[in-house]
Amino acid sequence: MVDPTGPRVADAGHVAVLAGGWSAEREISLKSGAAVLEALRGRGINAHGFDPRERALSALGEFDRAFIALHGRGGEDGVIQGALEVMGIPYTGTGVRGSALGMDKLRTKLIWRGLGLPTPAFLQLDSEAALGRVEAELGYPVMVKPNHEGSSLGMARVNAATELLDAWHKACQYDREVFVERWISGREYTVSLLGEQALPAIWIEPASEFYDFDAKYRAAETRLHCPCGLSGPTESALAGLAVAAYEAVCGSGWGRVDLMRDADGAFWLLEVNTVPGLTEHSLVPMAARVAGLDMDELVWRILQTSWHSRGLQ
Repeated sequence: MVDPTGPRVADAGHVAVLAGGWSAEREISLKSGAAVLEALRGRGINAHGFDPRERALSALGEFDRAFIALHGRGGEDGVIQGALEVMGIPYTGTGVRGSALGMDKLRTKLIWRGLGLPTPAFLQLDSEAALGRVEAELGYPVMVKPNHEGSSLGMARVNAATELLDAWHKACQYDREVFVERWISGREYTVSLLGEQALPAIWIEPASEFYDFDAKYRAAETRLHCPCGLSGPTESALAGLAVAAYEAVCGSGWGRVDLMRDADGAFWLLEVNTVPGLTEHSLVPMAARVAGLDMDELVWRILQTSWHSRGLQ
């Protein structure tokens, strides 16, 4: 946990809230940025919005630090982090290497598998010819995913071989790298991380067959349970797995890890989010509220991670 007795509001200086950007998640990022800006100003911090799509990055030279609320490519993949490091501007959250790895679902899963951490079996679909291997190697159902995309964009559950080609083409519209993952039947959980602390887990009960874009942002029927209903020891084990998974890909500062629990009670790692949503209805703020942190305090503690990023002061 970031030490609340550490940096003071007066030490924050002029803060740029980076939001918007170029990715398919632009609109969600703008909403996160607006919520962050409101929370920082509520703490008396001199914060201003900054959309890298609308302003040259050189204009960041007038700021003392950056709060990254950019989701997806260009903001969550190490690109903006690298630019900020070149400019010598401290920023929130995970560094260049961890951001690049976290946005790359395939490499994340390869690291987890190499460390013996549980993640569903998978197969890269690097050509149409690879589709014929899915049934023999994974069976059905499976989940088709673009490798470098967030908010479940381009993802599809495939129940039979006859559905696979269409799902692959859909995913290819979002990314040149696509993979397929064995479907895990069970409950989906997410664990938010703040500093070295895991916040209370959330059980996600989507309105559809999985937590897709509509279930996240449009469907009123999606239910989010926090507390999540797990026993104390089981939730502690879940939190420990999430922390280990995040650290394995060099995640730091804050973030979120998504998992499934199968019918036998085993947890399976799906992916990490190094810049999760930060609207009042997002998952991290929900977990923070259950832990006793309102939005202003959560955002302030995330901002404090900029004092610890890459040794920049």
